[in-house]
Amino acid sequence: MIDIQLNATSNSHPLDPHPLDPLSADEFTAVTRILAETHSVGDGWRYTSIEMIEPSKAEIAAFDADGAACDRRARAVVLERATNSTYATLISLTDGEVLSWEHIPGVQPNVTVDEWEEADEALRAHPEVIAALAARGITDLDLVFMDTWTYGGVLIPEEFAGRRIGWSDTWVRASEGANPYAGPVNGFHCVIDLNTMELLRIEDTFSVERPEIMGEYVPSHVPERIRNASTREPLKPLDITQSEGPSFTLEGNKLTWQNWSLRVGFNYREGMTLHNISYNDNGSERKIAHRMSFAEMMVPYRDHCDDHYRRTAFDIGEWGLGFMTTSLELGCDCLGEIRYLDATLHNSKGEPYDIKNAICIHEEDNAVLWKHADHNGDTQVRRMRRLTVSFHVTVANYEYLTYWRFYQDGNIECEVRATGIMVVSHLNPGEVSDHGTLVDNQTFAPYHQHFLTARLDMDIDGTDNTVYASDTVMEPVGPDNPYGLSLRQVNTPLRTESEGKQNPNYATQRSWKISNDNKTTGIGRNPAYKLSPSGAFPAMFPDDSPIAARCEAIRNTLWVTPNNADERWPAGEFVNQGGGGMGLPEWTKADRPIENTDVVMWYTFGIHHITRPEDWPIMPADTVSFWLKPFGFFDRNPSLDVEPSPSKSSCCSSGGCGCGDGCQCGHE
Repeated sequence: MIDIQLNATSNSHPLDPHPLDPLSADEFTAVTRILAETHSVGDGWRYTSIEMIEPSKAEIAAFDADGAACDRRARAVVLERATNSTYATLISLTDGEVLSWEHIPGVQPNVTVDEWEEADEALRAHPEVIAALAARGITDLDLVFMDTWTYGGVLIPEEFAGRRIGWSDTWVRASEGANPYAGPVNGFHCVIDLNTMELLRIEDTFSVERPEIMGEYVPSHVPERIRNASTREPLKPLDITQSEGPSFTLEGNKLTWQNWSLRVGFNYREGMTLHNISYNDNGSERKIAHRMSFAEMMVPYRDHCDDHYRRTAFDIGEWGLGFMTTSLELGCDCLGEIRYLDATLHNSKGEPYDIKNAICIHEEDNAVLWKHADHNGDTQVRRMRRLTVSFHVTVANYEYLTYWRFYQDGNIECEVRATGIMVVSHLNPGEVSDHGTLVDNQTFAPYHQHFLTARLDMDIDGTDNTVYASDTVMEPVGPDNPYGLSLRQVNTPLRTESEGKQNPNYATQRSWKISNDNKTTGIGRNPAYKLSPSGAFPAMFPDDSPIAARCEAIRNTLWVTPNNADERWPAGEFVNQGGGGMGLPEWTKADRPIENTDVVMWYTFGIHHITRPEDWPIMPADTVSFWLKPFGFFDRNPSLDVEPSPSKSSCCSSGGCGCGDGCQCGHE
């Protein structure tokens, strides 16, 4: 389970497990013991995933109300390597027994970190690979890195159908410790069987002489001439201190702050998950969301050349954000008075391991919350503070940094920052690429896109909600509107899944509201939250593209479906080596009703990455976000009761602003 780290040396869990607490190391071990005893799962098998099966909303509510026990259950997907057979099993950890065991033919589960590392080791040691690289003048295998990618079903060579395969990029460092992704071996790829680690084929299609480039970012490897050319003055210290500690409270994995309450979870596929999100509205605990997470991330590279045509990553479905989560460090990834949560996952033998400091929780000052200077000289201003819950993942060359932020005015922001190192290819002298940007000497970075799909199980004051498309329309010029000034807001209920497939509309500034039409606020409104389509962009795939068919979720910015515990993955559960039509397009064929019921919103946003020289050799964080904003959920501004900042925490402490007692200037 995730353990609260109260200080640098404490990792104890203060409370008994809540039904939403992730699996503990002992529970992972129990899964492997039970399956070894009942189905001889051991040597020759891989555990591709073990995750907790979350109780239903009713079971969680019963536990929170009176402590009614919930069965602790886990689902494991295991792969028998010799027969390339996938099995899914459901286990009661409470009773220590297998509830179901199912062979799922014709699918490949996610690839594990162990396989990725074993493939690199096997390929670099293979005599044929060594000989082929030597023919290209590459003889120091310690500088070589073989980065294995997955396959989409449509791209699998016919002779390898039915096998668990991967294809590899080959990279060579300029020297020990240098950036491997600055040294692509273009036109050289291996196909490998990930069950046997057997080399199936070397694709040696073309070669490019390595040009002289500057692809280093670690200071000791950056050329001295570049370091010496810097004109940047050193920064003075920026100290973030909270002398009395943070204002939030952690009890187990329950987090409370400034009227907010939520639980933090974690699993192999989604990484961090957020549960039971509510707001204390003057003594009334009001539910906003049951569960929020990322459900899929598709990164297609938009270049059809030999090096890139297979390069479409499903970082959640094929690999797992949890498996890729990295430890965070005080003073670098997060600043301030921080509390960390560790996470426990498993390797492909099912053995548990810990990710220390997997999740960071801290408060941030964020300038002005609200302010007004009256003409009579009275000025009122409140500074904004926000609670940030974050985790970072490294997926080979890229980093994704995710921040969920909770604000004093009831807003929720989800921000993602993409950084790391771009994939590049070299060009022959005089050669150009129409599908990428020249970022260094004879070196281009292909255009690509990062599509992230958030799964938002909202429960606005209860489970039965309705989603509306909210459009601003112009009133025509006429007797009642002679100057063409008037605007109307048209809210159209989405009643079926086909209506729930939505895209932005610039002309009407479309947003979406999720409303509880069964409740009424003090001023007579139905409580609602608004989702604005920030960070959204079109898929830009032809209708008949077999690559886009693997993730039809990206065809629409928003999908709305009735809540179903079995419908969690918008591109299907088994994305690796999969085909098209899985997930959302399959579920929504029934065109089920979605009005005034328990619904899930699937929101796709991300980065349309037209690569830049300024993104090389390491990419400054590209930031996108979306917001969930209260819209009639409260009767008035819920942050009216935020107190002024004390003078000792602002510039007023030195008298430089002339505000007198208590900072009223909002100085930054």
